Amino acid sequence: MSRDPVDSHLLRVLVTLVNERSVSRAAIRLGQSQPAVSIALKRLRELFGDPLLVREKGGMAPTERALLLREQARRALGEIDAMLAGPEAFDPAASQQTFRVGSPDFMAAGFLGSVVARFCREAPRARLEVRPLGAGVDVEQALAQGELDLVIGNWVNPPPALHLSLLLQDEVVCLVSRRHPRAAGGFTREQYLAARHLVPLPYSAAQRGLVDTHLAGLRVARDARVVVPYFELAPHLLVDTDLVFTTARHFAAHYAALLPLAIVPAPFDFPAMRFYQLWHERSQGAPAHRWLRGLMSAAARPLAPAPAPPGAA
Repeated sequence: MSRDPVDSHLLRVLVTLVNERSVSRAAIRLGQSQPAVSIALKRLRELFGDPLLVREKGGMAPTERALLLREQARRALGEIDAMLAGPEAFDPAASQQTFRVGSPDFMAAGFLGSVVARFCREAPRARLEVRPLGAGVDVEQALAQGELDLVIGNWVNPPPALHLSLLLQDEVVCLVSRRHPRAAGGFTREQYLAARHLVPLPYSAAQRGLVDTHLAGLRVARDARVVVPYFELAPHLLVDTDLVFTTARHFAAHYAALLPLAIVPAPFDFPAMRFYQLWHERSQGAPAHRWLRGLMSAAARPLAPAPAPPGAA
């Protein structure tokens, strides 16, 4: 493959020659020798088939072609300089960028409310799309291809090829109706396994939830009597039933404050439920995406629950 006939050095010589209208002055401006600039001018004349600079009384004058080429060269050099300068600083207040976040609805509404409030305040002209995740969504591919910029997940084993940042670590509790027989005293392990459970559909075909993963390790299973498509639907279905919903404390606390529900301790030593944001290498260094990840972290911070006092649910 032949080398490109024009490089940035020749373009800079062209712009300087047309501006200075003198080989000697251009050489001084460029910090080069006069013979080197003369050689570059000869090369430019050959490339463009034009004298570029012609002699006139008292100096040299650019041709019409030279004046046109100077403006084109300036634009090209501006683009090259921008490429070499690295990523531009991101100004959220001026940005009109669209950000796409994939998330199930397992984070309480307070989290998304905080995200939206901060987003609208800091980036009033930008656009935020929160897209649902389901078993049919290939998270890694969506992030790699730019269909999603960020994903919120709580898988036990997150995809190792993606970058990860912890948003929230929360304890696992049981949410039941206030009229549930175990609302006051809680469950033994045997009572928990004998109870009827309300379980959301998994949002990833390749990942098992924390609760079922832990129970499977103990070689026991719960009775998933009712399965629903959305986390947000589950608390409303507990009110008039004896169903048990096992979830994160921050999620349970949000709905226990709105509905006649009670939070009781989980009888098994479930690991902490970890919620994190995931992103692809393609957006690792982008200032706009760093800002978005910071916004998510700030919105999740107030959700971190204080440890429950001993004996409290």
